[in-house]
Amino acid sequence: MVKVLMYFVFMIPVMFFVDCFFLYQFFFLFISFLFVFFNVNSYFSIISYNIGIDSFSFGLIFLSLFISCLMMLSLNSGVFFLFLNLMLCLILIIIFSMMNMMLMYVSFEFSLVPLIFMILGWGNYPERLVSGLYLFFYTLFASLPLFLVILYFYNISGVLFFDLDFGYSLSFYIYMSIYFAFLVKFPMFMLHFWLPSAHVQAPIFGSMILAGLLLKIGGYGFIRFMFIFDFMFISYSYILYSISVFGCVCVSLICFLQSDVSSLIAYSSVAHMSFCLLGLLTMTKWGLLGCFFMMVGHGMCSSGLFCLANISYCRLLSRSFFINKGLVSFMPSISFFWFLFCCFNMSCPPSINFLSEFMMMISIISYWSFSCLLIFFISFFSAVFSFYLYSFTQHGFMVNCYSFSFETVSEYLLVVVHLIPMVLLLLVLDFFVF
Repeated sequence: MVKVLMYFVFMIPVMFFVDCFFLYQFFFLFISFLFVFFNVNSYFSIISYNIGIDSFSFGLIFLSLFISCLMMLSLNSGVFFLFLNLMLCLILIIIFSMMNMMLMYVSFEFSLVPLIFMILGWGNYPERLVSGLYLFFYTLFASLPLFLVILYFYNISGVLFFDLDFGYSLSFYIYMSIYFAFLVKFPMFMLHFWLPSAHVQAPIFGSMILAGLLLKIGGYGFIRFMFIFDFMFISYSYILYSISVFGCVCVSLICFLQSDVSSLIAYSSVAHMSFCLLGLLTMTKWGLLGCFFMMVGHGMCSSGLFCLANISYCRLLSRSFFINKGLVSFMPSISFFWFLFCCFNMSCPPSINFLSEFMMMISIISYWSFSCLLIFFISFFSAVFSFYLYSFTQHGFMVNCYSFSFETVSEYLLVVVHLIPMVLLLLVLDFFVF
């Protein structure tokens, strides 16, 4: 894995001395192609210098490389943007492959820096300063207890590797200190207030990296620490389960109150990640795999929805539902992609979202049988706000009289490349079943 990191390090001088956007994107696609053929097992493999990957890391690292390529396709805005993209992708790869808790924590914190630069440098409204502060202080406040717990583990054991035994503990304070940082990144209900603000103020590539990758850091951290402190996780998971199942219903209802397209997509991400957390808290094989598939599928689907919202914003200069109306009359081909992504957002087949939600439903019902009623409302509201998003934007009368250009080839390519993996991933699921 070190060779992948060194590959990215040596891309930095090439990026500054060779001003060629297509060459830079070719380098990303080339390392993504090589990474697919890595021989990865269900346990840590390809280990070198505290860095190794397993099947969970493999899927999320490939998703990072893939979304980074799409970010470059969404906006070619100079060398500094490419440098931030490269640094953010490198940090995410380190997070998903690091076997040392402290180094993973440092990378987890440092991922905040490129993202804040993106929001402040390419944001659309003056409120981006406030959203940047939201993101900064939420992450800082939530991750400090995790830092203290990592120091405590090092004090009692002398090592910080994820594959070692750190003893038997049922301390509720340690449990909440570990998972509080990841709950903010997931984000769980009541800790999600930074997410809609950051999504609305961020540029298109910032929203893509937020929805596609940074929300997955929380799930990855849960999975890593869950294997270490399994008995502690079983003892206290009912607390987070109760909050998440209630919050998933509430956030689904909040989606109906939104007047901003990006804000609705952001709140739908909170609802999907809350449902994802429910499957993870059951600690069953189907719940774990369903959570992982949901993270990968949601990364593609939510990122694609933000791309579609940005296509409309570039023409109409607004994200309001009251202005984004009747788009099927002016952009019928894009309306078709709106329909597909909204269907996949409500977990319709043949997307990987459908399989992941099916697996998590079974695990959730086995954990608490009364969840059947709540799952019915969650799935129903998810379908309703996805249908609301499509019908409100595509139907009705166009209220904007400005002239605008039609779609470009790069925008079609960006949307199609988001769409295809969501279906093709169903063909390689045997890799993750272990």
